[in-house]
Parts: sequence; C-alpha cells; structure tokens
Amino acid sequence: MASSFQRTTNNGKISRLATDKSYRYSLIMDSKEFRKIFGEVAKSYGFKTAFGGCYKESSECIFVLQLQKSNFGDYYELNIKTYIQGTFGKKYVPDKDTIKKYMGNVFDRQPKEYCSLFDFDIAMSDEDRMQTLKKFFDDFVIPYEEKALSVSGVRELADEGRIFLLSTVKDELDRLYPVN
Repeated sequence: MASSFQRTTNNGKISRLATDKSYRYSLIMDSKEFRKIFGEVAKSYGFKTAFGGCYKESSECIFVLQLQKSNFGDYYELNIKTYIQGTFGKKYVPDKDTIKKYMGNVFDRQPKEYCSLFDFDIAMSDEDRMQTLKKFFDDFVIPYEEKALSVSGVRELADEGRIFLLSTVKDELDRLYPVN
C-alpha cells in the first residue's frame, strides 16, 4: 500500500509524493502537463486546437490563445490574438503562422491576477490550478472571446480600455466597417 508525504524541492515548490516499495512519483502538475490540460479545457469551451494553440473563428474574426514558454523561468505567457478579416487586404485562416508566429491585429496577454496560474515556479496544488484555470476561462477568456469575434465587439473592448487598437488598425476598421 502506498503512503504519501510532502517535501520541498530545491526551487521551493511543495511536492506531494506517493511511495511504495519500488518507486516514487510526483503528483504535482508540471508545465508540459499544463499545456495539455489547457488545450483540453479550451476544447471543452468550444475552442479548436491546432499547431500548439487554440482558436475560435467567426465570419469577422479569428481569436487565438497561444501558450508561449518563457526562457527566463518555468512559466508561460498567454498570447491572446485577434485577427480581423479583410484588414490590410488579408483573409486570415487558422494556420501555423497565424497561431504561432504573427501577432494579430489585436494582441494581449493574460491579466496580472492570473499570472500565477501560468507560473510553475509558484507552488500551487493541482486542484487549485484546475479551479483557477476554469475560473480564468469563465471570468476572462469567454467574455473576451465573445466580443473579440466581432468587429463591434473589438470596438467595444477598445472603448472599455480592455485593449489598445493601434492607429493603423483603427483606421483600417473605420475604412472597412464605418460606424454610422
């Protein structure tokens, strides 16, 4: 029968370990596991996955979530991109470059209050990380995505100060989708 205990690792994380006679294994989620779970949670909210990212699309916009691994620690930054169809003469498709490479017409990151969710240098139980991830989708991603999938919603996000539209993007929106 396995017993369990906690230990503190070299980087200060608390790790729950289960042991039996022949082996020990860690029960704390790591960043690679989180990437997989992030995709599964996104799918449960109607996102499609491709090229290491998640996206939704409408006739007006493509909304992309892409986890970018940091070179400076064990954490991710969440790249949040919105591509507006027709801007600068382009028809966007959810391909490798759109999801992984380009910045989109609108670029954002996760709010500061959710940075610990993506930081594996900060001790957090798997249960807390999962609850926080679901809260992140419910309270931030889904309301944002619902607006970001339409030109009127993008304008609303800009008017609320939640996003910043570069002047060239704003001018292009005004040209393509004039406000009455």
